[in-house]
Amino acid sequence: MMNVFCKTLLASALATATLSSAYAADPLTVYGKLNVTAQSNDENDESTTTIQSNASRFGVKGAFELSSSLEAFYTVEYEVDTGDSDKDNFKARNQFVGLRGNFGAFSVGRNDTMLKASQGKVDQFNDLSGDLKNLFKGENRIEQTATYITPSFSGFKMGVTYAAEGASSQYAQDGFSVAAMYGDSGLKKSPIYASIAYDSDVKGYEVVRATVQGKIAGFKLGGMYQQQEATYDGEGNAVIGAESKTGYLLSAAYQIDAVVLKAQFQDMEDKGDSWSIGGDYKLGKPTKLFAFYTSRSFENIENDDSYFGVGLEHKF
Repeated sequence: MMNVFCKTLLASALATATLSSAYAADPLTVYGKLNVTAQSNDENDESTTTIQSNASRFGVKGAFELSSSLEAFYTVEYEVDTGDSDKDNFKARNQFVGLRGNFGAFSVGRNDTMLKASQGKVDQFNDLSGDLKNLFKGENRIEQTATYITPSFSGFKMGVTYAAEGASSQYAQDGFSVAAMYGDSGLKKSPIYASIAYDSDVKGYEVVRATVQGKIAGFKLGGMYQQQEATYDGEGNAVIGAESKTGYLLSAAYQIDAVVLKAQFQDMEDKGDSWSIGGDYKLGKPTKLFAFYTSRSFENIENDDSYFGVGLEHKF
């Protein structure tokens, strides 16, 4: 009964906010995407067929001008898992509120760490089976964070995320994630994007990550180098004598009219490697058809995992 009440209340609030935004000085934007694939997944030498959701999401965001030099902004976003058997298939994503002005932007709430944000769009198979998170640590969204991002100075900006020890994913440890970035991650305002980032005790790991992506002769070429080391185990105990592991990622994309061809290779020391190929076909600005194949091998495991999927994505 309580779940029904909460859902009704949420729907009413969103509807009221959307209608009132036409008249209020605080416009609210409803946005999201549905990304669903029909897949054949071969894992642990067992094959299954799925119709699965890939980080489909629904959110609202907005901003309000407090003065000529200060603005409040907010985001409330949920993942919608269309393939979950549970009808209560909403999962929290970024949910924060903040202030921005000439000083930069400061926000508090549930948010991606700066290290995660610093990757830009180098991962050509983000949210799919070839997502870099399958081999690299650092793809974290922490539930209790404070984040500050500086203004842009000649294309450069920096950011820091504080992850509070009160967050359950922090194993009772304060964590920090810092990043320095140059250029436009979408490669629309600059031909190159580069970043370097560092996590200290974020979700039990210390991570160093360097990312670069650029446009060359019609290609989008990208690379990532990462070192990662466990600092705390799943029970919050300090890990003594852990060795730092090194990995890298290479990606490429090439557009031919409405078709984008993509490829990616990733390797992490003592863990495994992965390669993916695929293509997107744009039916319109918000909608695309796509297909991909990913093969992943893990150390000391005889059989490789493989994934083949065909999907449809629509953004709104």
